[in-house]
Amino acid sequence: MGLNLRELADAVARHGRVVRVLIADHQGSTPRESGTSMLVWNGGQSGTIGGGALELQAVETATQIDSPIALKVPLGPALGQCCGGAVTLVLEPFTASDLPNEGENYSRRITGDKDKPLALRRLLKSQRNSGATPALIWQQGWLMEPLEAPKQPLWLYGAGHVGRAIVDTLQDLPFDITWIDTAPDRFPETIPTHANPLVAQNPADAVKHAPQDAHHLVLTYSHTLDLDLCHAILSHPHKSLGLIGSKTKRRRFTSKLTALGHGSAQIAGIICPIGQRDLGKTPKAIAIGVASELLTINAVNSAQHKATA
Repeated sequence: MGLNLRELADAVARHGRVVRVLIADHQGSTPRESGTSMLVWNGGQSGTIGGGALELQAVETATQIDSPIALKVPLGPALGQCCGGAVTLVLEPFTASDLPNEGENYSRRITGDKDKPLALRRLLKSQRNSGATPALIWQQGWLMEPLEAPKQPLWLYGAGHVGRAIVDTLQDLPFDITWIDTAPDRFPETIPTHANPLVAQNPADAVKHAPQDAHHLVLTYSHTLDLDLCHAILSHPHKSLGLIGSKTKRRRFTSKLTALGHGSAQIAGIICPIGQRDLGKTPKAIAIGVASELLTINAVNSAQHKATA
């Protein structure tokens, strides 16, 4: 968990001034832990730090500040909560001119002395020397946190009911979604901030622009489009390929893709049907199954990478 620079930059581009609210520290029983954050702008927000009176107070404060502040908030009767713990919130306004630079971590003063505390400098040196993954540190009014690693690219073809359910379900999960369909009016009126729409009259033509490590999910309104997309994706390096449909559709596509020159091992790697049928066939049930499949693929790949590193 860390600062998602892309998400912050996108929010600033959309809304102008944005305040990031971070739980920098927590003690005792709290709704969410250190590292949890949300973004607040005039008339809206994304994410949550646990809801309730704590979040309401944070949102109200965010609208009133011009510079970073830190607040220690006890979660007791004064807030109408019975958690019994306490959180330290850091609220930071951002505009396009003061976004952090890309890097491994982001260190800055929120309150207190201008000089970086000795304890923080020692921790940073220890992390560099050990090669440890940077962690969130809140020390004497200074905050250091890792910049969140880039998300796994996911190219999703089709903005129908299942496509929309998958996009909604993948919110706050580590995927960078490119959402493709053939016309602007096929997308919902409000597109979630974690998905980037791409209109392509022939979606198969867009495949060549996808990163080589992207997941692909094919679920358009047309079997012809689906087949063209599968052909293009199998002809391009990719992490995984999921295809909406039945076992019958899989058999038909296997025959047609074989005729197009794809090998049996390539075709066998297609996930079809997508989702987990024991969860149900509604769009939301399919979406939950797809999310589980994608997270499992990423976890397996990560474990294999660590084992060979």
